[in-house]
Amino acid sequence: MQKHKNGSFTNSLGFVLACVGSAVGLGNIWMFPYRLGEYGGAAFLIPYLIFICLFGFVGLSAEFAIGRRAGTGTLGSYEYCWASRKKGTVGKVLGWIPLLGSMGIAIGYSIIIGWVLRFLAGSVTNVVLTEDSAEFFGQVTANMKNLPWHMIVIAITVIILITGAASQIEKANKILMPLFFILFAILAVRVFFLPGSHEGYRFLFVPKWEALAKVDTWVMAMGQAFFSLSITGSGMIVYGSYLSKKEDIPKSSIQTAVFDTIAAMLAALAIMPAVFAFGIEPSAGPSLMFITIPNIFKQMPMGRLFAVIFFLSVCFAGITSLINMFEAVIESWQHKFNLQRTKAVALCGGVALVVGLFLEEESKVGRWMDFITIIIVPFGAVLGAVSIYYILGFDKIKEELEEGRKKPLPKAFQVAAKYLYVPLAVIVFILGLIYKGIG
Repeated sequence: MQKHKNGSFTNSLGFVLACVGSAVGLGNIWMFPYRLGEYGGAAFLIPYLIFICLFGFVGLSAEFAIGRRAGTGTLGSYEYCWASRKKGTVGKVLGWIPLLGSMGIAIGYSIIIGWVLRFLAGSVTNVVLTEDSAEFFGQVTANMKNLPWHMIVIAITVIILITGAASQIEKANKILMPLFFILFAILAVRVFFLPGSHEGYRFLFVPKWEALAKVDTWVMAMGQAFFSLSITGSGMIVYGSYLSKKEDIPKSSIQTAVFDTIAAMLAALAIMPAVFAFGIEPSAGPSLMFITIPNIFKQMPMGRLFAVIFFLSVCFAGITSLINMFEAVIESWQHKFNLQRTKAVALCGGVALVVGLFLEEESKVGRWMDFITIIIVPFGAVLGAVSIYYILGFDKIKEELEEGRKKPLPKAFQVAAKYLYVPLAVIVFILGLIYKGIG
């Protein structure tokens, strides 16, 4: 494979940090801490870690490998898989579905990160801690009331990507992701010393073993693990296309899964003990981040400082994820339409902004994200799994997976990939429809 025209990651650390940046997002922060406590505490970690290991080892590896094998991102990789069965036209069409998922999430994500940026600014000026959190959130998420911050988020992402592809993505993540971990670690340490925080640790870590006998525990653990790793049949493929043949893909996949799990645990340690320390009912989703957490900072000594640290770290996590979503679309448009990079980046940012203008209101973006994350994204992930392991075939993708490795893949890899991962990807899609979202 010749070097991608968009460049390549300089080393495995840069690649892993970029992938961690994509994987670590709002789900780690506003969903994992609540689910950990609600579905069995430490007992929840058992199924969660099982699924993280499985999806990380064979799911992420597949998407990285097909990107490197095909030498391009989403659209080109699906065409490559199906062309092996002389049905390249089918691949050309199917590739648009996961790409639509990346674009759809990017549109909604840019709006939500705009809210985060507004809360960050409000924390700096202390407005967030002096006004009622619910009222402030209502003002921010009203129709067209947060447009400047929404535009700033897209502009930041466009500026990062328009000046370069792989190199800029690597540089951004080498700065933003370590800062994210450092800032959340600072928050977790501070929260440890809050009076009454021990109840939060009990909520998180005292095992409720009976939860393992409940189907919902396994369903939510599977959904959390699947979506937390950013397995979409699109985003991780483009990062794989920027990866050197010298790099060990399965090893990098496991490293990505490990750091993603650490990020989720840091979020849990920073949030839930503080929630219990101030006697607030634990929750999940936007209300946790934008209403509950600001109410906590109001009651904390030096709350203004810690509010700034919190929303700044969430901004870092959001921007690094948004970079991946944009890049998946940009690279495919470059490949498909032979666009210059600057035009592809500008077009992607423009589409995200124009469509996002109609979704600024909380209820609208909520419905949009439900549709994208419950239907489009998991269906795209299924298409990716089937296209790689069944249409292209295990033997061909195995060649790419063993490229750069000192040892051959374990014999169990094929069984785990074809007979566990692919069926579970289908099950995740079906259960998402039944439960109206499990990610």
